[in-house]
Amino acid sequence: MGVAFEDILLASSILLFISILISKSLGRFGVPALLLFLAVGMLAGSEGLGKIYYNDPQTAQSLGTVALTFILFSGGLDTRWESTKPVLWRGVVLATIGVFITAVTLGGFVYLVTDFTILESLLLGSIVSSTDAAAVFSILRSKNIALKNNLRPTLELESGSNDPMAYFLTISFTFLILNPEASIWQLVPMFFTQMSIGAVSGIAMGRIMVWVINRIKLEQEGLYPALTMAMVIFTYAFTNLINGNGFLAVYVAAVILGNRNFIHKRSLTKFYDGVAWLMQILMFLTLGLLVFPSQMVPVLGVGLLISLFLIIVARPLSVFLSLAFFKNTIQDKLYVSWVGLRGAVPIVFATYPMLAGVERSGMIFNIVFFIVLTSVMLQGTTLAVVADWLNLSEKDKKLKKHQFDLEMEYDLKNELTEIEVPESSPAVGKTLVDLRFPRGALIVLINRNKKFVTPNGATVLEPNDKLFVMTDNDEELVRINELLGYEVD
Repeated sequence: MGVAFEDILLASSILLFISILISKSLGRFGVPALLLFLAVGMLAGSEGLGKIYYNDPQTAQSLGTVALTFILFSGGLDTRWESTKPVLWRGVVLATIGVFITAVTLGGFVYLVTDFTILESLLLGSIVSSTDAAAVFSILRSKNIALKNNLRPTLELESGSNDPMAYFLTISFTFLILNPEASIWQLVPMFFTQMSIGAVSGIAMGRIMVWVINRIKLEQEGLYPALTMAMVIFTYAFTNLINGNGFLAVYVAAVILGNRNFIHKRSLTKFYDGVAWLMQILMFLTLGLLVFPSQMVPVLGVGLLISLFLIIVARPLSVFLSLAFFKNTIQDKLYVSWVGLRGAVPIVFATYPMLAGVERSGMIFNIVFFIVLTSVMLQGTTLAVVADWLNLSEKDKKLKKHQFDLEMEYDLKNELTEIEVPESSPAVGKTLVDLRFPRGALIVLINRNKKFVTPNGATVLEPNDKLFVMTDNDEELVRINELLGYEVD
């Protein structure tokens, strides 16, 4: 008797609902939501309480590809160029050379401690060589971890841009295993070709997206998410069609789009943030259903050994070598090493050799799954603790900008900026009229102890007041910060 489509929808909705409720309940204890989604999928699987039999790597891979595309697009939209520019080369080196060093180092260790061939070992190393964008974005942002020395943009840039390198290495070593007569040197020009085409395609599509969104003038606002979704999918598919790296193209296009002015920017950014979370949940649930826990038991020992080597040796080695020519402290490098989170992407990549027919792909998949579990459980739960231990945490002093989503035919920076009055501020006890704020700046509201005050010239500022300032001039913001006692670079 077949399973009705309505039954699949019912089971999917229940799993989705349970996952979100559990993440809300246990997330306050520091358990990463992504791990909880994975656990729900495993519990609902054929060897769990739900007894849902699922063994379709092809569907899991297809879903993972679509999910990763939108996760990278959402991450790119939130990437601010002004914070990324100073760490651009650091992130690029970590995302390319760092990934390669991790893959080779771990592959060599796997070859020594298992009976895998050298190519199978390097394939395993390649699959888990990249940090996971979904895991890094969600944990850093959900826990609001503020870091010194531009570490946060470095980590987000690396995690958002290193999947293309890991994907290329995974596909390459799968190809070499299935074609023993092929030479690894054949792949070098292919790498530069794919990355170059991906980067150029991403730059072109990012600019096209901005132009189309601002010029097309759709009558229904609800069609703009559908329009951008079509362009995102086209970017990935077309870039792959012309032998470029689609993941890189999508991320680059999103970064360009996110740093330009376009109508409905606020609503589209929020929409894709929601889509990214939905994709993460569906991906982790599906991959949780796909795994058979009983098949992981035989690989627990070797899986733990490989996972610990990756966390303690391979990842730190790649970070220290990659950042050797940059001005980073030992603490910076240690923290970047620790934030080598592995998430659903390596599990998705592990399905490629399975579908290609690589002989020992089943064992590779189970080891990769165990590595991901170990990484998220050990590293994902301790990011804030390790940052404090290394003295890299700091209070987030970044100005919070609340942009109105008004559809204008001209460029208007209609932004509210939230600025908190420090306790030691020289402005405390003074009236707004005495402070002589810039003429173009308008204080719209004051949040005082969670109560809103409508200000006027006679309003006296108190410590920890949160001012909502409307302005379209960055110089005015700088002046206001100076008046409130902030150090301005």
